[in-house]
Amino acid sequence: MKTLFSRVYCLDSGLHTGEENMEIDRRLMASFLDGRFQQQYGNDSCLWRFYAWRPYAVTLGYNQDVSGIDADKCRSAGVDIVRRPTGGRAVFHAEEFTYSFFTESSEQNSVIYRMVHEVIKLALESFGIHAAFCRSTLARPQEGASSEAVSCFTASARYELQVDGRKLVGSAQRRTRNVLLQHGSLPLSSRHKELCTFVTLSEEDAFEEIKSEMQRKTTSLEEILGYIPEYTSLVEFMRSASEKLHGVEVVELQPDELSTLIERL
Repeated sequence: MKTLFSRVYCLDSGLHTGEENMEIDRRLMASFLDGRFQQQYGNDSCLWRFYAWRPYAVTLGYNQDVSGIDADKCRSAGVDIVRRPTGGRAVFHAEEFTYSFFTESSEQNSVIYRMVHEVIKLALESFGIHAAFCRSTLARPQEGASSEAVSCFTASARYELQVDGRKLVGSAQRRTRNVLLQHGSLPLSSRHKELCTFVTLSEEDAFEEIKSEMQRKTTSLEEILGYIPEYTSLVEFMRSASEKLHGVEVVELQPDELSTLIERL
């Protein structure tokens, strides 16, 4: 792929609550929209943010009906419920590696979508994992309690990553003017499949249906590798893959470097 950016930055912001994670994403996107990020870090730049969740959280797509998630069950389990600024369907963020990608670009959404997954695909090769692109387009979800109506991970879009036919990375986008935010989840273990326990069920057999679909259609790094890789290793492999694909040195930013920028928004 051609190089799209002359300056590439990455930020490891670590563990945060669900609302904190989504607020950071919203504020970083706002910093691109009003030009503050570009003014400080240069035009034709992009930012990778890597993070995780404490406590675990269920995120909903921007337009997803919250009634599909059982708030009482989440509360009892100590699980946050928060709405993402991007589209898509519900994700249970437990033991996972999460990324956000920000840029101001006139490139089509699909070009950025593929590029982001090219970086992740290259990073996975450092573990000996050879993921493949999904070739289909995303089907419209059916109404009711089917897994595809509530879960991001049981539906695949073109250029998302699969291993042995099972989805490994779930991603979603939001574009405002020329600014694009893409973020997604890379499960470290199979705990993302526990989403089915937090879904509001209208039929007695819906739980087993969703559980079966999650098992059949999704996977995790632990299931592929036989162990859970270190979060820090994923950060390093993502940074190395970004340098290789973008063809420029990736500059690592510290959280306090951006704190002043986003706090002013």
